[in-house]
Amino acid sequence: MNIVLADYAVSVTDLKRNFSHIVSEADGAVAVLNHNKPEAYLLSAQRYEALMDYLEDLEDLKLAHERMGLPARKVNLEDL
Repeated sequence: MNIVLADYAVSVTDLKRNFSHIVSEADGAVAVLNHNKPEAYLLSAQRYEALMDYLEDLEDLKLAHERMGLPARKVNLEDL
């Protein structure tokens, strides 16, 4: 069984026929189905950029947590 991780799904054929309409109407991810199985997920550029920003923030948070136990180092701002 294939799980569709989107609220909206379209077939590859429908996507080819109505790409502009589907992208403009979609609120969130669109699952693109090929033979009734998820083949890809489509996101608006705005949603994708927000997702990338969120992932970058998570990576920064992980790094900050990893460094919390390390001793502090004195740095000169002019050297940065």
